[in-house]
Amino acid sequence: MARHAILSMFVAILAVAAMGVVRADDQNAPQPPAVGTAAPDFVLNSQEGTPVHLSDFRGKWVVLYFYPKDFTSGCTLEAHNFQADIDQYTKKNAVIVGVSVDSVDSHKGFCAKEGLNFKLLSDADHVVSAKYGSLRTGGMGSMGAMAMRNTFIINPQGVIVKEFIGVQPMHHSEEVLAALTALQQGS
Repeated sequence: MARHAILSMFVAILAVAAMGVVRADDQNAPQPPAVGTAAPDFVLNSQEGTPVHLSDFRGKWVVLYFYPKDFTSGCTLEAHNFQADIDQYTKKNAVIVGVSVDSVDSHKGFCAKEGLNFKLLSDADHVVSAKYGSLRTGGMGSMGAMAMRNTFIINPQGVIVKEFIGVQPMHHSEEVLAALTALQQGS
């Protein structure tokens, strides 16, 4: 009987941890940079293993999106939708740049499998995700730290002009395109 109780408690603790109830103190988590401020520059390796600086995209609109994990259903859906709309972004002088804590090799495989033709950057040390208030630590069972699903639109001068925090992947690309259109018409 005692053995069953201990096993039940262990299973309950694992279930709570997997649901994200046990996680880092959100009050101490870095906050996203404010709209109207310069986007923090960074350098991360792309799926090709080459370094990419955010400042490489000056003169273009940047859709910088953070996502939890390659090859998962929501992240795959979000990436597919950005890819499906890539021509519309290109016509608007915009680039899509995805960031997660996955490795360069994981990104390379994800892009190959899913036919993605935009940059995915590896934030394996979690620094950039934290700078953008998009890092979640603990509470995800064996998954550990991961990027939260947040997106920032950065104008050609390098200023954050729109943010989407905790987005839903299904229609997110449409939402971003609508915001980008409104921003460009207003600027």
